[in-house]
Amino acid sequence: MHTKSWHSVGPSLDECIKCNICTSYCPVAAVTDLFPGPKYVGPQAQRFREVGQPQTPDHSVDYCSGCRVCNEVCPSGVKIAEINARARAQIVAETGIPLRNRLLGRNETLGKMGSLVPALANFGMHNPLSRVLAEKVMGIAREAPLPHWSSDGTFGDWFKKTKAQRLKSDKKVVYYHGCATMYYEPFIGKAAVAVFEHNGFEVIVPPQNCCGLPMLSNGEFKAAGEYHQNNINKLLVYAQAGLDIVGTSTSCTLTLKEEAPELLDMDGENAQMITKATWDIFEWLRELHDRGELKTDFRDLNMTLPYHAPCQYRAHRVGKPSMDIMSLIPGLDLRESDARCCGIAGTYGYKVEKYQIAMDVGAELFDFVAKQGEDVTMTACDSETCRWQLEHGTELPSRHPIEFLAAAYGLYDLEKRQLI
Repeated sequence: MHTKSWHSVGPSLDECIKCNICTSYCPVAAVTDLFPGPKYVGPQAQRFREVGQPQTPDHSVDYCSGCRVCNEVCPSGVKIAEINARARAQIVAETGIPLRNRLLGRNETLGKMGSLVPALANFGMHNPLSRVLAEKVMGIAREAPLPHWSSDGTFGDWFKKTKAQRLKSDKKVVYYHGCATMYYEPFIGKAAVAVFEHNGFEVIVPPQNCCGLPMLSNGEFKAAGEYHQNNINKLLVYAQAGLDIVGTSTSCTLTLKEEAPELLDMDGENAQMITKATWDIFEWLRELHDRGELKTDFRDLNMTLPYHAPCQYRAHRVGKPSMDIMSLIPGLDLRESDARCCGIAGTYGYKVEKYQIAMDVGAELFDFVAKQGEDVTMTACDSETCRWQLEHGTELPSRHPIEFLAAAYGLYDLEKRQLI
């Protein structure tokens, strides 16, 4: 059982001083009484889950969204989100997992299936009748912002078709695209490739699979471990060659770097090599800029842009490199959100019993966007599910920061989301 021990959170657990700072900042506890707060379901309840103690796990831990705000604000460095994730996995190991959560955890499988017949898949997923049925039968909220499969083929299809056009260079970078870019938002990958190549890098797109985060979030540690091991097997040769593995999905890169190896106790030498080689794309671009190697031949982007740094992005603990780089673009009036969370938290907000909680949490962010003025035409965010939630809550299109960078280079149309 992958929840076999608590050794990686035990020392952290004992640092809890019961100050309640985590509870005061928790965006979920602020909007619902169903979740009593990080301290209560995390370090406090954990002492009753230790080996030899009566097994009385508090099922309210399932209402933890895993946003990691508690980790950010804890003055003692307690890994509360990890404690809660392990507790959820313990419950799953003992009682099983609902079919809904199992399906939501298999984003790669769903992506592959839908991409075979995207028009039919989109109709089946998004017509009102199917959404009502999905809610009644599966417990997937009818209003939740589910993605649309790409009607222009997958990112992998495009990359293969354009192989002859791709830049060849002594400078190389490995691109980890993630499931959302592969099946739903291939334009994110296209923008990233354009930016890499504009800066003189040949892009390598190796075989890869889902990072396993949806499974981790739903307590399926064993399945997530298999996914992470598969990625280690596929990416290790590039890490051993000293190449950077760079991703555009900030939740995927955090999972490769930290969440999977830490939660699954997969901290061997090979896993550590992947951790050290993995970069979030703007973290990598900022490093390039610090070395004086990032091209800054930007066009003006005359627009006001509300930007939200998502929870998973802040969890990298590298500052806000997307803002650092986008602030170099002339004419871009960047407005940073200080909202704690958009609410969606991966698959959390898709669940019927948590949909309204997610919307109530996100209200802080939606209100911020509304206050930026009527001339705002779109928003920016580094996480795919957060972008979908932003669009749902504000009725404005949301873009990945890499799209704005590609547009500033004159390589990308922000409105049409296609290369120029």
